[in-house]
Amino acid sequence: METGLSEIGSTKMFDGFNKRYKHYSPTLGCSMTFSVYFPPSSSSSGKFPVLYWLSGLTCTDENFMIKSGAQRAASTHGIALVAPDTSPRGLNIEGEADNYDLGVGAGFYLNATQEKWKNWRMYDYVVKELPKLLSENFSQLDTTRASISGHSMGGHGALTIYLKNLDKYKSVSAFAPIANPVNCPWGEKAFTNYLGDNKAAWEEYDATCLISKFNNLSATILIDQGENDEFYPDQLLPNKFEEACKKANAPLLVRMQPGYDHSYYFIATFIEDHISHHAQALKLKL
Repeated sequence: METGLSEIGSTKMFDGFNKRYKHYSPTLGCSMTFSVYFPPSSSSSGKFPVLYWLSGLTCTDENFMIKSGAQRAASTHGIALVAPDTSPRGLNIEGEADNYDLGVGAGFYLNATQEKWKNWRMYDYVVKELPKLLSENFSQLDTTRASISGHSMGGHGALTIYLKNLDKYKSVSAFAPIANPVNCPWGEKAFTNYLGDNKAAWEEYDATCLISKFNNLSATILIDQGENDEFYPDQLLPNKFEEACKKANAPLLVRMQPGYDHSYYFIATFIEDHISHHAQALKLKL
């Protein structure tokens, strides 16, 4: 079985390169793709820090790279962008593609414990396998200097992964994250299927629950939320996370953005602010 890394795409952008790779993932038991934006290198720049981007439901590793325009700011700041896929693919689990919010394209960045979904281990893939793969294959990346961000389901992933691994990431930000999944329909459905009925297990993957335990943060959490987002009232619940952060005395900035929805038009509008936020935490000077 081919376990090596192969480059399957390369496009120049803002003097750097978008590259796409395929590899076999032992964590997930299938072939996976991921995308990397390498900023332009100058002799003085040394290694690039890494900003991981976790995408939302139905997405692949390509959505962010094609739609966000994040490469402009990443090029300026000298930050590499790394976008993994959102779930295992090609395993042909019964019903894996029947629902947009469960199975393929809906990994929820957790390690599933239920037998049917045992390959759904995106938490370990993002936190352990991918950084190791990057550091072993790309000498120009400094994976010890990393930050994490994401959108919707990926915002949930970014917040929970950051809070449980404060030693591994310098900062976190999110666009319209599913901030309290144990209390919303998307989260209840995914967690019941992936983790079973034990609600205590669910709380291990809920930012609103985790912030009370992990709040010794070195950087403010940045969240942007569109006020015209159709999922804002019932699925995302940033107000619950905000209350929990206040209680835990954790630094949080939630910016409510009037008129914006849940789409990549919203992300593209504010992505530069997020990259600046991470550049500051990664101690980059322009």
